[in-house]
Amino acid sequence: MRLPILTLTAIASLFVAADASAQTYDPRYPVCMHVYSPGGFGGGGGDYYDCSFTSLPQCRATASGRSASCDLNPYYAFDEPPPPPRKRHRKQH
Repeated sequence: MRLPILTLTAIASLFVAADASAQTYDPRYPVCMHVYSPGGFGGGGGDYYDCSFTSLPQCRATASGRSASCDLNPYYAFDEPPPPPRKRHRKQH
């Protein structure tokens, strides 16, 4: 009786840990909308992030009338300098 209970506990722990550690930020976009949904675990819904916005005004227009807020994406590289130009090597004959 003890083994099935421990097995079920371990499986439930994996599902909870996997859900909590999932990364939903898309580093390609600078703004994310945090949508607050009622329900949560077992009841459907739950909070989620939509990181598909290029500006705060664009995000705020989408979030208008919803239970949501817009924030800067913490994983977007705002201050990252552009990559240096690639040098082309000429073949010598």
